[in-house]
Amino acid sequence: MSHLSRLLPGAICSSNISEITVYLGKRDFVDHITSVEPIDGVVLVDSEYGKDCRVFGHVLAAFKYGREDLDVLGLNFRKNLYLASDQLCPPSDDPNKKRPLTQLQERLLKKLGPNAYPFYFELPSHCPASVALQTASDDTGKLCGVDYELNVYIANTMEEKPHKRSSVRLAIRKLMYAPTKQGEQPSVEISKEFMMSPNKLHLEVSLDKELYHHGEDIAVNVHIANNSKRTVKKVKVAVQQFAEIYLFTVTQYKCTVASLESKVGCPVDPGFTLSKVYSLKPLLSNSKDKRGLALDGQLKPADTNLASSTIITDLSQKERLGIIVKYTVKVKLCLGPFGGNVVAELPFILMHPKPEELAVTPSDHQSVSEKSQEGNNIPTDNNLIQLDTEGVNSSISQEDDFMFEDFARSRLRGETEI
Repeated sequence: MSHLSRLLPGAICSSNISEITVYLGKRDFVDHITSVEPIDGVVLVDSEYGKDCRVFGHVLAAFKYGREDLDVLGLNFRKNLYLASDQLCPPSDDPNKKRPLTQLQERLLKKLGPNAYPFYFELPSHCPASVALQTASDDTGKLCGVDYELNVYIANTMEEKPHKRSSVRLAIRKLMYAPTKQGEQPSVEISKEFMMSPNKLHLEVSLDKELYHHGEDIAVNVHIANNSKRTVKKVKVAVQQFAEIYLFTVTQYKCTVASLESKVGCPVDPGFTLSKVYSLKPLLSNSKDKRGLALDGQLKPADTNLASSTIITDLSQKERLGIIVKYTVKVKLCLGPFGGNVVAELPFILMHPKPEELAVTPSDHQSVSEKSQEGNNIPTDNNLIQLDTEGVNSSISQEDDFMFEDFARSRLRGETEI
């Protein structure tokens, strides 16, 4: 075993208890706007079942909006958004369903033998991204939001409810990375008139760019030209997150994820101007107590951040997205208790940059092994099986270059997902 590739956690391997075992190369699948990375892997059926059993699989995107422990009362707090189903064993004879095997599937099939079957699920581009809503500190259980699950089970028909012992459930994520090109620079101008004042108070707000990455400082350029008779006492700047929830009705949560209040250069008296750049950095660490805050879908409790902006390519599919996340910068000029306020808002995009190893066209679908040989820096949380052949003696059989982590059966039970 010393010649085996390095172990990466996450592959399910508990054949000594479960009748089926599912192998995936990764659990994060990227939406490239025009297409989504396919979900492909291999299912191994226990030899005691022989070739007469039927194995089905489905990928389910669902909006969960209630506590799972209340399901015992006959209540189901979930809304299914998308479902892809297929029969995995025996494989279909339909030529339209035949897909070329990835290198990972080829080597798994060679390693696992005749009771292993490849599978392939293709998601449409309009299916929702994985998003979770932060709950209150005293709430228990999983977060509400949109999540994905791969379910593989043995049954006589696809509609039959499987037994827990003969089924495997695996949590996966659908992600979208930031576009490579910036849009137009956001800017807005506001002028406000006041009674008994012949001229206006003029406010200009602009950002240095439209697209920001998580953890990046946002520079807010503010210019005030006070031609009115009012006085600007102070300036407030905030980054706000809007989460539009499309369930049975449309609901919106608004959370401030970064803010500051400044009196530098104030008061701005009549006839004076102020030009200043304010810097804000929206981070989850500053908003962990805010209920309803949208987060990126997570596989582990610490594996998340503020939700990325939702890019909508087809407005007619908005209701199928479940949760739509937007960000704005809000600038407020405070004019005192009797002067009122002047407010300007600018939308912007907040997303993760595309990793270098994903900078390939969707049509050039590669196995995890091929990508690792190109960059050799694939994140551990994203890819579960690494076929690293560098430094391996060429005389070693390819059948011996796999190593998988065994998971306790308790993590595969009905209410527990990996």
